[in-house]
Amino acid sequence: MRVVVGIDPGLASTGFGVVGEQGGRFRHLGHEVFRSSSSDSTGERLHAIHRGLTRVVERYRPSEAAVETLYFARNVSSALPVAQARGVMLLALEQAGVQAHEYSPQAIKLAIVGRGRAEKEQVQELVRVLLGLEQMPSSDHAADALAVAICHLQSSAGLRRIQAGLAGSS
Repeated sequence: MRVVVGIDPGLASTGFGVVGEQGGRFRHLGHEVFRSSSSDSTGERLHAIHRGLTRVVERYRPSEAAVETLYFARNVSSALPVAQARGVMLLALEQAGVQAHEYSPQAIKLAIVGRGRAEKEQVQELVRVLLGLEQMPSSDHAADALAVAICHLQSSAGLRRIQAGLAGSS
């Protein structure tokens, strides 16, 4: 079974969603949200994110990771802290030997719903259906992380089919 950890990065709240795929079927393996307090120093918060992701990787042993890229058109002031958090996450993944892939919010929506401008609720409902969950996680960050993992599994499966077709035609 392929196991992918999806990550919805943030300094205050970081979502992790772990999805397995076997035979074209998705399986929800787990999800978590790590929160940090604004009263802690930035260094302490980044260290907590690093520790949290390291624990997730040790627990689930993903073969790959999918990380949402920065999107800050609505809140430019949050771009730097999120960028710092993403850097720490990418470092933790590299240290663990887990290859990271990055996806824009539009690419994630396109992979899940088929429309790059889909509403958040549409994405979450399709994630729930694809994973066979009775209800979505209570945290939007965890739900978004699951969507990122599914996006990667969908995208990489399509790429493998294209590569197999090209190899068969040569």
